[in-house]
Order: sequence, then C-alpha cells, then structure tokens
Amino acid sequence: ALALAVMLPCLAAGPEGKSMGNPAAPLRMDLWDDFTCPHCKHFREQILSKITADYVTPGKAYLVFHEFTLTGPGHEHSKTASMYAAAAAHVGKYQQVADALFLTQSSWAVTGKVWEAMSPALTAVEQKKVQVLMLDPTVAAEVQHDLELGMAAHVNQTPTVVLTRKGKQTPWSSWTDYGLFQSMVDLLLSK
Repeated sequence: ALALAVMLPCLAAGPEGKSMGNPAAPLRMDLWDDFTCPHCKHFREQILSKITADYVTPGKAYLVFHEFTLTGPGHEHSKTASMYAAAAAHVGKYQQVADALFLTQSSWAVTGKVWEAMSPALTAVEQKKVQVLMLDPTVAAEVQHDLELGMAAHVNQTPTVVLTRKGKQTPWSSWTDYGLFQSMVDLLLSK
C-alpha cells in the first residue's frame, strides 16, 4: 500500500486527457476499468456523469483514468482497446475514444474491429498520429504500468475507484447504489 501511495501522485503527470478536474482537489479518485467489461460500460454511461457533476466539476475531486486490461474469454481485444485509448490520450482525445469504445462495445469486443469503432472520434490528422503511437513501445508500457498499479492497489474487479484523501486510500467497487458511494465520498470529504 505504501508503494501505491508513493506512485499514485506521479500518475497525474501522465498524458493529457486521462484525468478530469483540479489536481489540487481535496480528494483523488483513481478509476480502473476495462473497455470490454459490461459493468464498466454501465459505470461510464450511468454513473461517471454523476461523479463528474457531484465531485469533479465543483472541485471536490480529481479523477484519473487507468486501464485494467482483462484477459480470457470475452476480453480478447481488451489490450488493443486500451492501447488505442492510451495512444489517443497523447493527442488529447482519451475521453472521446473511451466514449466511442464503450458505446460500441458489444460490436468490436466480438469482432475485434477496435480501430473501426474508435477512429471516428478522431480527425484524420489525429488518426495518423494514433496509428504511429500504436507502434511506440511507450504506449504499451503505459498500459502495462496502469495494470501493475491496479494490481498493487488490489483491484480485483472492474470498475474500481480508489479514493485517496489525506494519504488514506479507500477502494470502492460496488456500484448498485450510487447513494451509498456518495455517502462514503461525503464522509471522506468531511474529515
């Protein structure tokens, strides 16, 4: 846990677009998810906007996105999607590519046509840059680094948010009741 506490602040210096909000906010939220995970799709489509409105936009929380690439049946194209998203972060289009991937998850996660699903979120110039970045070993290393950080944080399911307030870390992965999550976050912010 100590190693994770030391490493998490360093992630803020990552590619633009893999975070939302003010890095000086009193609460940091690190989100680990996977583009092939149906629970992550639900989180991104139903819950993320609430977190953004309730905590990120008002300056209460700083949200950082991390890839937690799953493996096994149903996740064959997870790493490719994660790498495209990480590459898109380098051209400032992480959120747009992530949105496109989650929106079309049921298609590309089966067919493997990841590029076709996410490339419309980019301009022609950005598409060329992302294609070049996909060949850069740094992008694969970033995706692997996110996975390793998630494992060090004991992420064992997606989506998981690790809440950090005054050096204390609280993992959260139960998304059936947003009100319960709000209560936890508000309690952390009140301390």
